[in-house]
Amino acid sequence: MYKKLLLLITAAWLSLSLQAEELKVVQIYEQEELLAWIKQNTHLNRVVEDRCQLVQDIEARAKIVKIPAYQFLWGDMLAWGVCVDKNAELGLYYIEQAAHQGLPEGLEQLGRYYAKGILVQQDNKRAINYLREASAMGSVKARVQFAEYLVQGLGSPLDFEEAYHWLHNSIIADPKMHARAKAALAKLAKKMPKRLVDKAKRPLD
Repeated sequence: MYKKLLLLITAAWLSLSLQAEELKVVQIYEQEELLAWIKQNTHLNRVVEDRCQLVQDIEARAKIVKIPAYQFLWGDMLAWGVCVDKNAELGLYYIEQAAHQGLPEGLEQLGRYYAKGILVQQDNKRAINYLREASAMGSVKARVQFAEYLVQGLGSPLDFEEAYHWLHNSIIADPKMHARAKAALAKLAKKMPKRLVDKAKRPLD
């Protein structure tokens, strides 16, 4: 009898613990951690892992407070239908708003989308412009892509020195991205006079 009662109490406790875990309120993301997730491209996964509990808070911070990181997150959620009904047009609008406020990740994503024709019509000129701006603001992903596209003949030779300068001075921990950067720099150097390559290797200001 005692053992049965103990089992019932244990089962009830476990059930209550599981319910409490399910009802646990997820705290709104700090901007710095959200920016880190965006850079790692894990921001949408985090929203799903949190069981879509923060949709209204994310929307409010994007629409009302107009925080660039939240505009980007809200835009990506809409663009791909994560925890909300898919609306690619509105999603791109919020990503553009984040980019216009100077979010490098927003600029880089728009550059990549226009370069590859993702959700938009391919437009190499827009792609190069977005990637150049994101590169100037320190986006390593943008710098690698910018150099790669210049090597492929997109953009202008006038961009070679600056693209080489930014990428040469970038700190890249990811081995695959580092290899891409090394290859892009080598190919870009072949298109440049040696004096410009030497000049481009100067430290960042």
